[in-house]
Amino acid sequence: MLQNNPELKSQIDQLWNKFWSGGISNPLTAIEQITYLLFMKRLDELDQKKQADAEWTGEKYTSKFDGLWVPPEYRTKRSGRESPVELVEIIANDQREHGIAKTSLRWSEFKHMQAEEMLQHVQLRVFPFLKDLNGSESNFTHHMKNAVFIIPKPALLVEAVKTIDEIFEVMERDSREKGQAFQDIQGDVYEYLLSEIATAGKNGQFRTPRHIIKLMADLVQPQLGHRIADPACGSGGFLLGAYQYIVTQLAIKGGSEDLATDEDGFVRTSVAAALTEKAQSVLQESLWGYDIDSTMVRLGLMNLMMHGIDEPHIDYKDTLSKSYNQDAEYDIVMANPPFTGSIDKGDINENLHLATTKTELLFVETIYHLLKKGGTACVIVPQGVLFGSGGAFKTLRQLLVERCDLKAVISMPSGVFKPYAGVSTAILLFTKVWDPKDKVTKPGTEHVWFYEMAVDGYSLDDRRQKDQSNPLGDLHDLLTRYRARNAASDTDRTSKYFMVPLNEITEEKNNYDLSMSRYTIDVFKEEHYGEPSEILEMLINAEVGDIKAPELSKIQSGIVRQLLELKEMIG
Repeated sequence: MLQNNPELKSQIDQLWNKFWSGGISNPLTAIEQITYLLFMKRLDELDQKKQADAEWTGEKYTSKFDGLWVPPEYRTKRSGRESPVELVEIIANDQREHGIAKTSLRWSEFKHMQAEEMLQHVQLRVFPFLKDLNGSESNFTHHMKNAVFIIPKPALLVEAVKTIDEIFEVMERDSREKGQAFQDIQGDVYEYLLSEIATAGKNGQFRTPRHIIKLMADLVQPQLGHRIADPACGSGGFLLGAYQYIVTQLAIKGGSEDLATDEDGFVRTSVAAALTEKAQSVLQESLWGYDIDSTMVRLGLMNLMMHGIDEPHIDYKDTLSKSYNQDAEYDIVMANPPFTGSIDKGDINENLHLATTKTELLFVETIYHLLKKGGTACVIVPQGVLFGSGGAFKTLRQLLVERCDLKAVISMPSGVFKPYAGVSTAILLFTKVWDPKDKVTKPGTEHVWFYEMAVDGYSLDDRRQKDQSNPLGDLHDLLTRYRARNAASDTDRTSKYFMVPLNEITEEKNNYDLSMSRYTIDVFKEEHYGEPSEILEMLINAEVGDIKAPELSKIQSGIVRQLLELKEMIG
């Protein structure tokens, strides 16, 4: 996490201050503009690296900066009836008259320009080129249509470019010296930027810490070919987490031996260079995300593209509304949906049957519908979902244990989402057993495994610094215990983990309660204290010891006098 890298954190704070003093005071606007610049920088670096790798291996690679680029406003309009030969001639003519050398659009080229020239070049050429990067028909181009580059001053752009170069230098050095994947450091930078949004936490939208995403990916273990979704994807953290898990497993199977564990004890890489063209194509079609915030959609698209996913499937959609009709389409769903807030009753998708407008309940039901039969979900929910007494709360829990195999309920410490909020949360891990139209002949769940995560490897205050005494927290103990869970042996209700049979959860007194505390047996340690006279003697000696010599004459007054009187009374 960036809290453990003061130099990098300082650089980003400087960047924030420059945007603020340069007239861009809205944090979300600043993040968008900074993201565009990070994207320009990373695009150039990735392209040059791929070119170098291709030269080394002898493989063919076509640079994104090869040839000429014609701005959309200068392209000859097509009727749709042109022959292939005519289209080639039209394109060639457009390039002759209006073509711009793509090499001039590289970060490494324009960063050397004078201030006024750089601003004009980026505004009028580089940024439009980025918006058009994947072609006029691409999802990325569609969502970038309304994006604007609004850095107003040449000096601000020059300073921002210089600072971002310095940030990348620190990231590359840390990657070499500390053994942390460059992509993870970049992700930390991005996460820190997002944490600065003034409205962070509004409507329960909190950034999910990267180590929690990695934990959840290890729990569900997505595989190449799985269709994976996040119905409230924000900046795409869970999709990226699934992508990195799959790429890492493929690299391990391919014989990679130089993959080290990161600071949280996980093995991860985003480097997909070793993937076959077919595997890359399958992976490209595996990840699907949706969000109701168009700005977050753009940020998510660029986040995934900066990690090597050329054409991410992230779209603007309200997945709780009537306009969203996907059903039984995904093998894996990973999500941290909004915790608080309500949706207008008239807008709720007709496939959702919970009698509520609470989004934290409706999202879990939506996730159930999105899963194929046999598909698995790993979802963060507020603790209230586990024990809420309202009818919709109980109905949802009943759905989870009867129509699904509810594998695990993992309680997390309340500080996990600080500094956004101190809300207590839990992870639900469940597999869909019955479709909505199926008649349930046997509940999908036999036992529910509970685990109480007390620490996650970071301080649980607003600073969220790495805990040097326990850097891995309970993360890997949790994974080890989960994989070895056994109904016959995990029976100690005084432990931090145990299994509970379904028939106990469904008892009338428990009302389908899924909170771990409902089934925990508290152990009270017996304490032995001395006789009252001994305790009083200790108190008197302590008080007298605190009195300075000149004040000893006052011993008969105040609290010491009262203690002496009490001692005489009890003998």
